[in-house]
Amino acid sequence: MSTGGNEERKNPPPETKHSLWLRRAVIASFWAVVAFLGLPVWWKTTAIYRADLPLQDMTAWANGQVCKPIFPIHIAVQAPLLPHDAHHLIHATQQTLNDLSDFPAHQLRLVFAEPPQPANASQQVVADGSGTAELDDTVALAVRLIPVETGATPRSQLQPFLATLDIYYSPSQIPSESSTNSPLATYIAQELHQLYAQERVRLSGLYSNAASQSESLSPELAVQLQRDSARAFKYAPTYHLTFSLFTPTSTPSAWDIEAALRQYMNPILESFSGISNFTIDTQVQLYANFSPSIRQPEYDNDAKAWTIFKEDVGGFINAAEWPLSPSIGRGPTINFALYVPDEAQSPLFVQGSRDNSWLVPQWGGLMILNPQSYQATLTKEALVPAMQVFSTQLSSLLGLPQTPASLPLRISTLIRIHATSLLFSASSTLGALAQVYQKMPTIPVPDPVAKSVDLSLAHLHRACELLRDGRFQDALENARTADGEAEKAFFERSMVGQVYFPDEHKVAVYLPLLGPVAVPLVMAALKEIKSGIAAVKGR
Repeated sequence: MSTGGNEERKNPPPETKHSLWLRRAVIASFWAVVAFLGLPVWWKTTAIYRADLPLQDMTAWANGQVCKPIFPIHIAVQAPLLPHDAHHLIHATQQTLNDLSDFPAHQLRLVFAEPPQPANASQQVVADGSGTAELDDTVALAVRLIPVETGATPRSQLQPFLATLDIYYSPSQIPSESSTNSPLATYIAQELHQLYAQERVRLSGLYSNAASQSESLSPELAVQLQRDSARAFKYAPTYHLTFSLFTPTSTPSAWDIEAALRQYMNPILESFSGISNFTIDTQVQLYANFSPSIRQPEYDNDAKAWTIFKEDVGGFINAAEWPLSPSIGRGPTINFALYVPDEAQSPLFVQGSRDNSWLVPQWGGLMILNPQSYQATLTKEALVPAMQVFSTQLSSLLGLPQTPASLPLRISTLIRIHATSLLFSASSTLGALAQVYQKMPTIPVPDPVAKSVDLSLAHLHRACELLRDGRFQDALENARTADGEAEKAFFERSMVGQVYFPDEHKVAVYLPLLGPVAVPLVMAALKEIKSGIAAVKGR
């Protein structure tokens, strides 16, 4: 009988072995579901697919280990009046060119163009006498040797709209086969070396080793090349040209722009057709006022004209009211704005000069047109000065070299520059993609990325081979495709989205979901382990 009103505490009956093993079987079944069903399903549904990429090849291209571009410039020498002495002259000229070379990748190779034969096409003989081959589109320049009896010799004349260099010489300057030093050969070599001077500098500048640039580069030329590079647009397969007419009044209200573009702008666009495509649109805006950030024009009694201040030229465009959208069209937009001032403020020039046009780097060009008479429509003839200015500005904005004086030679130089820059750009993009692939194992890599990488590598190999063969137009097309595919692979949407999704976010998502389920399972398992250890010790 208990004392103090306290009752003896009763212990629970001992657990049977059946209930013990039943409880343990239930806990084990939960863990089995988690281990053999939950985890595999979670692993499968959350697994990140990563297509295999040729990382070694991508890195090799980025490091410049696969392709070292060379630029064989084939120059055909036409000497119909020197059938016997031409080979010796060409050989001597080639040796002098090799001695003058300061950029080994840029190779001027002379070939001899024989007169056309009745039963066969014209042929060329390589200067070193290695063989013959038919003339084809790999010939970049034709050198015509023309004998003359009067005037200073030797002298040269470069055709402005043909890839032709005329060399005038006197018959007495033809070197004999036994002579080792020829003033005529030296003159021709120096002319050709100087003709491609700016191209060599710009191509060598694209290489990673800045020391490979020409040591003879003058400070003036270096400043000019830097300025040209800063004002030019980045290369694009397609550019959109916008021609705009702005006037502060209602006159002129129209312009014959289609006829002017067709006659004065289309020829230069056709010259660039092998490099890029162009789309064009035009617009007219009446009552277009100056930008409020600049001072109003002032009348100059000495110049008898209205002037705007030089420091206000940069803010001349009224970006708030003038419809100059930079996002029109597929590619970059190049703006050409023609401003016709009020008749009461005409003529209008920049203060201190008679300039009425200027170029805005990587944007476009602007011109103030002071017409002879104010009419409702600007005729094609009145637009001639504007078209001439705009064509020159377009050449600068597209990066066309200023030398030599021959337009076809400058176009071919631009083709080689763009082909090389796109080849290096695509290689660098592939290298960056390889680094992202290795350093971020959590981002997905879909099959289209691998396909784009394979296409880019294939076109890179082809572009390098075409550069070595001197087929620069085809090399540009392949390099352009390679760069486009590399950019497409690098900026894949599914990859870009995962780059900014760190592991901490995954923990924040999984912990509230798995915590309430995991805690009872873990605690039950620990309790059974503890009771099992105690039972073993009790024995």
